Amino acid sequence: MSGYCDAAPGHPFHGPYHDREYGFPVEDDAVLFERLVLEINQAGLSWLTVLKKRAAFRAAYRGFDPAVVARFGTGDRARLLSDAGIIRNRLKIDAAIHNAGVVLALQREHGSFAAWLAAQHPLDKAGWVKLFRKTFRFTGGEITGEFLMSTGYLPGAHREDCPVYARISALGPPWMSATAIS
Repeated sequence: MSGYCDAAPGHPFHGPYHDREYGFPVEDDAVLFERLVLEINQAGLSWLTVLKKRAAFRAAYRGFDPAVVARFGTGDRARLLSDAGIIRNRLKIDAAIHNAGVVLALQREHGSFAAWLAAQHPLDKAGWVKLFRKTFRFTGGEITGEFLMSTGYLPGAHREDCPVYARISALGPPWMSATAIS
């Protein structure tokens, strides 16, 4: 993702995401769920499109609270499909609702989505992809890889000479742990 470290700084959407979120360790389940939903929605589109629609996604998916989204029914699906502020793709919407239920199950079993991720660590990308395909809907290699890079579980979000890399390193993201597999 070395090109992102060159292109993002100063950009009105990419810049703040690159500088304050991308690659930083995440432990908040709503933020993790948001990233998963956004990565799913990015499939086939540009990340800029998703970032521009992020506020609308947050409103449409009720702050990305998995407990709320898991209860979405037919009316909510229709509302989402008619919401021009988000990406209106039935498969992606259905995946988000289904995956919210999966996150709730993981929370019941492990205490949190973050604790489940930590319990799986370390895995290499292929191992993560296999696990995500088995656990969630609409999570292929690119979606899973970007989700895990963006939340600190896989390396590659920033070049080592990027100023953000040092800030992330100081936080000790999971991928930097002594037991991490790259």
